[in-house]
Amino acid sequence: MTLGDTLKGMVGMDPTSHADPDMKAVLDTFKSLDPKPIEDCTVSEARAQPTLADAVEKLTSDPAFSSRPALELEAVSTEDIVIAGAVGGNAARVYTPQGDGPFPVILYFHGGGFVIADIDTYDATPRSIAAQSKAIVVSAHYRQAPEHRLPAAHDDAFAAWQWLVDNAASLGGDPAKLAVMGESAGGNLAINVSIRARDAGIQTPVHQALIYPLASNNIVSISYEENRNARPLNKPMMLWFIQNVINDKSELTSPLLDVVRANLAGLPPTAVVTAGIDPLRSDGEKLAEKLAAAGVRVEHRNYRGATHEFFGLAAAVNAAREAQAFVSLAQRQAFGAAPL
Repeated sequence: MTLGDTLKGMVGMDPTSHADPDMKAVLDTFKSLDPKPIEDCTVSEARAQPTLADAVEKLTSDPAFSSRPALELEAVSTEDIVIAGAVGGNAARVYTPQGDGPFPVILYFHGGGFVIADIDTYDATPRSIAAQSKAIVVSAHYRQAPEHRLPAAHDDAFAAWQWLVDNAASLGGDPAKLAVMGESAGGNLAINVSIRARDAGIQTPVHQALIYPLASNNIVSISYEENRNARPLNKPMMLWFIQNVINDKSELTSPLLDVVRANLAGLPPTAVVTAGIDPLRSDGEKLAEKLAAAGVRVEHRNYRGATHEFFGLAAAVNAAREAQAFVSLAQRQAFGAAPL
């Protein structure tokens, strides 16, 4: 049987049937919220749809869930601020761990296909990482498509990095220990910040954590075909996102999106997290390979029974706890801190 025959046989299959039991519980709860398929939505409708974070909140509030060991993390303090974007200001949230600074600082970008979601939707990840990595995390919003198409989000992300370089100390941070991190579209923004800082000759991150990043224009990869019908992200949804982001088809080959073809030499040590049930898994795998080939120190972990968006679901999903521990250890090592 050829690879083509195998991929054809996958069409119509439900890849989430292979999800870990706790991941499946989240997906079943998500289904009960009756989300409308994003690819069938207007942009305003898409932004109003329930999320996996909503599903976790519902699941963990069920008394039957109380027998599960709780996720115990030190509390972090938060402050909502406005930081400089490429055009005007953008919302940001600062998460500060307990203890005495100055702390390392991580600039974090949320996901959402450059179109949906915000710093509230993606509150769990920066909160957990601040506690586990003993770092200040600045979760930065950015202009979104289709109102602001490529390269607006990337310009805002780089402006956020420049702002952080200038203002880390005022947050209680150590200006010499700055890192970037992002999920999905945010992972794409994070690595593009590293690339642009390198090319501009300004301070570069000491580490980057790329969580199921969008890194390629290959929509016929193995993972795209395996997970074309997956939840919460599938192939039609990704096509919908990209159509809303680009100005014209020529931008599909832009290194901003097709990062695996960019110059990756000289980038900081990198942690890459992928999920088995995710169209973007092949993107992350290829990016890890390309980074290593360019001489970058890279660590890659794949979580086979997890789906896209699992990383912030540690309150309900064991794989998320494991992935967060992997990333936070890599970050602490990059900051020169002793393991907890």
